[in-house]
Amino acid sequence: MSEIPRYLTAFDPKRLPHHFTDILIIGAGLAGLRAANAVTSNQEVLVITKDDLRQSNSNYAQGGIAGVLAPEDRFEDHVSDTVLAGGELCHREIVEMVVREAPDQIQQLMQWGTRFDRDNGELELGREGGHSRHRVVHALGDATGKEVMRAVISWTRKLPNIRVWENTFTVDLLTHDGICRGALVSTGQDMALVWAKQTILCTGGGGQLYRESTNPPVATADGHALAFRAGGELRDLEFLQFHPTVLYIAGTSRSLITEAIRGEGGYLVDRNGLRFMETYDPREELAPRDVVSQAIVSQMQETQHPCVYLDLSHLDAQFVRARFPGIAHTCEEFGIDVTRDPIPVRPGAHYMIGGVIVDDMGRTRVPGLWAAGEVTSSGLHGANRLASNSLLEGLVYGDRAGAGAAQAAATQTDDYRAPPIDHMKSLQPVEALDLADIRNSLQSLMWRSMGVRREAKGLEEARQTIEHWCRYVLVRQFDTQNGWELQNLLTIARLMVAAASCRQESRGVHLRTDFPTADNAHWKQHVSFRHTATPLLESAVRSGQPQS
Repeated sequence: MSEIPRYLTAFDPKRLPHHFTDILIIGAGLAGLRAANAVTSNQEVLVITKDDLRQSNSNYAQGGIAGVLAPEDRFEDHVSDTVLAGGELCHREIVEMVVREAPDQIQQLMQWGTRFDRDNGELELGREGGHSRHRVVHALGDATGKEVMRAVISWTRKLPNIRVWENTFTVDLLTHDGICRGALVSTGQDMALVWAKQTILCTGGGGQLYRESTNPPVATADGHALAFRAGGELRDLEFLQFHPTVLYIAGTSRSLITEAIRGEGGYLVDRNGLRFMETYDPREELAPRDVVSQAIVSQMQETQHPCVYLDLSHLDAQFVRARFPGIAHTCEEFGIDVTRDPIPVRPGAHYMIGGVIVDDMGRTRVPGLWAAGEVTSSGLHGANRLASNSLLEGLVYGDRAGAGAAQAAATQTDDYRAPPIDHMKSLQPVEALDLADIRNSLQSLMWRSMGVRREAKGLEEARQTIEHWCRYVLVRQFDTQNGWELQNLLTIARLMVAAASCRQESRGVHLRTDFPTADNAHWKQHVSFRHTATPLLESAVRSGQPQS
């Protein structure tokens, strides 16, 4: 098995500029900015994002944020729905903590200027798959993430202790004596060393591992790979959630069609107009995402058709256009009137459930390193994320990690000296690689072998192919973002395939056609990966049973 280098590129601290801060936050989605806003005003915060502030999964979230806000709803119900969707792998104490903090976090967003949709002055609450109640706040109909990020970005920019570096790529975390000390970053032409008392990882997910994905181009699993190379432990990587309804039109980007459409009464039908969900689950269109995605794939196979369809023609046309203006506009560009025409959809990679293991404060197993949001494995989602719990997790853990890191940094004195870290290994020039071709091939392979359905033969094909690519890609030292992103994608793809091969059962979003049932006797537990040596080698570790 190919070794994973500790650092992706050579660097000499004597030749690079140095920057110092109290708190370094890598990633500027909702979790990252929530963490920044939780730091006390007398501490310096540097937020680094590899694109501009609006290029994050948070900005593209359509559905909303789940929280117990209605008088008839209960915390116990939200907890129960989350645990049920999670396939018995949720950590119940984490679920209860996050659910109980939801109302306050939503209230905080409104204080920062978020304009959630209202009905006669009261918050309008939607219902999505897996929820037993109407409890999802949304904004601009189907553009919740856009409105939330607008408000949070505006608020963050007012805080004088927070600096933001846009278009800055984090190449690696810096560690010394096993402690995270900051990061090596690239601003395009130049490299720099950022030293921090505490570092928070909020880099989002890795949807760009797949050909069919709802994620923006920035979602290349960078944070997962950064943490692994730095000594962090990754867990539950076999659990990649596919959103069941992604707009499927040849030649277009794969736009998300929020499941709030099904929550408002939309039907799923096949090419023959048959409403099929009742065949697969009594909850029909309101079943959790894993159930709906698997049902759609089965129906596509049954009808020998590349997609299924969302039918809204039985709903009030004026209501549909007002409730889902963004989706209506996107479909209109391709000649589809959502009030009368079926909308072609199929599953697409959407959310990485697995990630860096964190405790209830967002601490990772690397001292000095914290994490929040999609890059983590907190125990909230189990084997399948309940709809609209992801923005909520980013808020709760961003708040906790920011406050915790600030408290830890307050105990450390200012020290503007660089620890003796360097990485001078350099390779001879080699023939240039077609990085785009390898990346496209990886995405197609992951879609075939690590998609909604998996089986041993396809997983072994994926393992061998990815291992072959790793042997000549990971050993190279690139000087561009495209090269580093490919190395990160390959690193995490290899671990995901290993995790899926290891878990010989079906649970949540992980469907093994050769092991079609859940096996609680052997697999009601996690699969995690940690390094065993330097250069890093991964080993799978079965961890303890989650609390029920």
